[in-house]
Amino acid sequence: MKSLSSESIFALMKEQDVSFVDFRFTDPRGAWHHMTFHKDAVDKEVLEDGIMFDGSSIAGWKTIDDSDMQMKPDLSTAVMDPFAAQSTLVLNCDILEPLTKKSYSRDPRGVAKRAEAYLHDLGFADTAYFGPEAEFFIFDDVRYDVAMQHNYYFVDSDEGDYNSGKVDPQGNLAHRPGIKGGYVPVNPVDQLVDMRAEMLSTLKEMGIEVEKHHHEVAPSQHELGFKFSTLTRTADNLQIYKYVIKNVAHMYGKTVTFMPKPIHQDNGSGMHVHQSLWQKGKSLFAGNAYANLSQEALYYIGGIIKHAHALNAFTNPTTNSYKRLIPGYEAPVMLTYSARNRSASIRIPHTPSMNSKRIETRFPDAAANPYLAFSAMLMAGLDGIRNKIHPGEAHEGNLYDPEVARGIPQVAGSLQQALDALDQDREFLKEGGVFSDDLIDGFIDLKREEVVALDHTPQPIEFKMYYGV
Repeated sequence: MKSLSSESIFALMKEQDVSFVDFRFTDPRGAWHHMTFHKDAVDKEVLEDGIMFDGSSIAGWKTIDDSDMQMKPDLSTAVMDPFAAQSTLVLNCDILEPLTKKSYSRDPRGVAKRAEAYLHDLGFADTAYFGPEAEFFIFDDVRYDVAMQHNYYFVDSDEGDYNSGKVDPQGNLAHRPGIKGGYVPVNPVDQLVDMRAEMLSTLKEMGIEVEKHHHEVAPSQHELGFKFSTLTRTADNLQIYKYVIKNVAHMYGKTVTFMPKPIHQDNGSGMHVHQSLWQKGKSLFAGNAYANLSQEALYYIGGIIKHAHALNAFTNPTTNSYKRLIPGYEAPVMLTYSARNRSASIRIPHTPSMNSKRIETRFPDAAANPYLAFSAMLMAGLDGIRNKIHPGEAHEGNLYDPEVARGIPQVAGSLQQALDALDQDREFLKEGGVFSDDLIDGFIDLKREEVVALDHTPQPIEFKMYYGV
């Protein structure tokens, strides 16, 4: 990231006639939060030292008796907010302990920075590139409620195949994708091409190198593409990505979700993550082993496969994540690797040049906190390289065939299983002080609350299955 001084920020504020400065940070679950200052209250001290806030009001962070925390802006992340009515400059922040001025151990962005520093300290690579492909659904109407005597959700989209027989006063225009039939059709079947184009244009306006947009496999499901970058920068960009997509859809009177499985009996939304290591401008993943990978790349894959269940706690961190990770809906549940084969958890894409050689980890989803998920995958891969963990043989066949898949391990089957695995398999994450026991324990406690909430709440399908017993 290009380093900026406070003087550069003041010059930018003058150039853009900025009225407000928005200080933003990411909580353990991956949600963006902000505090907005009028320009008159923003001086050099604020830009260089940051601002104080109440950490006890953020789930999974401080207790009320130790609540003061410091939000320190990273001036290199300065970007204008295209959705603000008043001219507003956005600054992404790191979280510090106010007494020591050191990075707060549970700050996700701090974890990402420590992961990159650890990679550099190891000496064999200086850069880790990450490129996520985050899918999402766009709906016209979403309603849900959980109470003592009822529990329901309802989602609706004009694209949904379930609306093929709907009587519309203005006429049912019929053009919509079928179940699992939505991959890259042209309009009018693809109804939201203009909305996605505006999303992509807005991302470019906010400084992200954009690539493409298209309809995904399920009705109402979409994806935008942006260029890979370094670990922390890519996580920053993914936060902007989600912010832009939600806000553009909101302006169109639509609503977006990145939850992995909002629709029953159709494909869920994943976040395939492309990864590669580089040293002095050269890819360390290119070589003459399987699929033109290097031995280091194979060891990196071996680390991800070995630690996959612990990784699932960060890469698939919701109870809903495991409703996507089931066979039959293009979900990559088998822990193996393959060239081009999309049924494997790790795919080696065909690339036009050796320098673009990379791996694609396919089991994550976009409900993940990107700073924690990317950092955890990097640490697993580095553990594989350090300990020469071979991933075993590649599998070329269709892994959705039970006979082909026999004997191949699978991803965690539930969030509880993933959290238990993380609790037991955490040492690789703590190398170099990247993750701490405090962060891991706090994350597990936070996520177990979600597991308990789901387990203790009667579900509508239980009435269908059990009411008459």
